[in-house]
Amino acid sequence: MSIENWSEKITVAELQDDPAFTDDLAALIDQTAERADRDVVLNFSGVGYVNSSNIAKLLKLRKQLISHRHRLVLCEIDMNVWGIFLVTGLDKVFEFADSVATGLATVQIAAR
Repeated sequence: MSIENWSEKITVAELQDDPAFTDDLAALIDQTAERADRDVVLNFSGVGYVNSSNIAKLLKLRKQLISHRHRLVLCEIDMNVWGIFLVTGLDKVFEFADSVATGLATVQIAAR
């Protein structure tokens, strides 16, 4: 995974399919716990499938960020992954953007 501190307040992470997905999210959760002063934009362009464990980690990350009044935006979701979010009702829980640029703009505009 590539984690980039895009600015002082925003982290952008590029995710890949499992097994890297699980490890990368765990690392991101740990990093966010240490520095809870950031919004996070996740690039899903390399993810073709998510399982229940992945969803649990995403929910944990979201809860961690929201408790510190920060945002999590998921971007570039594959149609198969989008179907999983729709079927589980998580399309109403997470915030989505079509591209990383749109996700970054969303976070920056709301921060003002």
